[in-house]
Amino acid sequence: MPLELVSMISFDDTDRRILLSLVDEPRASIASLAEKLGLARNTVQSRVSALERNGVLRNYDRRLHAAAIGYPLTVFMATHVDQPRASEVVQALADIPEVVQAHGLSGQADVLLRLVCKDTDDLYRVNQLVLATDGVERTETWLSMGELIPFRLSPILERDQTA
Repeated sequence: MPLELVSMISFDDTDRRILLSLVDEPRASIASLAEKLGLARNTVQSRVSALERNGVLRNYDRRLHAAAIGYPLTVFMATHVDQPRASEVVQALADIPEVVQAHGLSGQADVLLRLVCKDTDDLYRVNQLVLATDGVERTETWLSMGELIPFRLSPILERDQTA
């Protein structure tokens, strides 16, 4: 599983306005976005298509709330791995459904996992799966006490607008 690097694309205030409108109304149609923004429908359609193609607009998984579907426990797990086997370790960790995100790190730990679990017994089971993964040397685990600032990019889009 190769590291995903997203290239910088040409991005302007029209794209920012479209994205901010989609944040406000994620299910808005192209026609309603065009009307709201005072743009031609074809312009909005081509811009949204380009944003999707370039990885700016991601899948719907990011919109799902884990607690609402029965996984109220969010866990961050620093994972120390055998460096020469890092790629195969990440592939194996991706097969654990409760691993919802992973980041390669600099520093003492190698991979930071974000997990969702039903409860602490479920966390224990998932931790055993991670530790049983060939190439995982050890883990350190932190329980999230609550999400204080949800994932957001709107403040950056708003700040970077030139108008």
